[in-house]
Amino acid sequence: MSKITETMKSYNEKVNGFLYDVLDMTDADYPVIFEAVNYSVKNGGKRIRPFLVLKFSELAGADPFSKTALYFASALECIHTYSLIHDDLPCMDDDDLRRGKPTNHKVYGEANATLAGDALNTYAFEIIADSDAAPELKVKAVKALSSCAGMFGMVGGQVMDLIGESKTLDKREYEKMNALKTGALIRCAAKLGLIAAGCEDDDTYKNADIYASCVGRAFQIRDDILDVIADEAVFGKPVGSDAENGKTTVLSFMTLGQAQSLAAKLTETAKNAISKYGEKSRDLMDLADYLLERNV
Repeated sequence: MSKITETMKSYNEKVNGFLYDVLDMTDADYPVIFEAVNYSVKNGGKRIRPFLVLKFSELAGADPFSKTALYFASALECIHTYSLIHDDLPCMDDDDLRRGKPTNHKVYGEANATLAGDALNTYAFEIIADSDAAPELKVKAVKALSSCAGMFGMVGGQVMDLIGESKTLDKREYEKMNALKTGALIRCAAKLGLIAAGCEDDDTYKNADIYASCVGRAFQIRDDILDVIADEAVFGKPVGSDAENGKTTVLSFMTLGQAQSLAAKLTETAKNAISKYGEKSRDLMDLADYLLERNV
């Protein structure tokens, strides 16, 4: 196990402990929704976005495991998990597997899976409201998360992804889709971390956004590549679904080698943006390298 994966594991244990605790609730009259929510939240995952929240909080000089950072990281993971549940639905990608296990709608049915996603979406903002952050930081966090997850962020990108199933997106449209569907929540993670730390330095926000934007683009490029070359048993979900659904991907515009080269250039730009922060940026730079070469 590499150093960065060990670090991610230790940070993720903190996030999972906190997240599972805030989701430890039920109602005897309709327990199924709580079961469906926890099924997807606890279905593994690298927790990249929560990790970024904690690491950017640390970059800004705060305790990465402060309650504020953990609240914000947990809220973001709720949004991410809801998006995955909805993404797998028959009306979207119609996937049967997620991280090697049956998707939520395969276990709980389409209606309950839809509601589980809805529940996580709304609960994310309750988590921020319940946090120990100062009121002005809560407002900033809600604004950042709602903006990045909404129509001008992740939702908008998902709509463009669906449009791309019925027509070929041009390169500009593809890059916009990429920036919204995948990049928006990654950028949000960096911003939430700085907000949690009470950071007020404009340059730090700018550098964090460059890092997150480039990592987000590289992440989606690698996803497009893996949909072609990955081992399905390792990848944990069907391989080749993009081509099967007629989706526009980076490979619609370039070869595998060119795509990997572009992802590598974006990764270097990301690392350069935060290199001046010294040791506080080391894990973030290692993360960028790790994501560039990931197989899952």
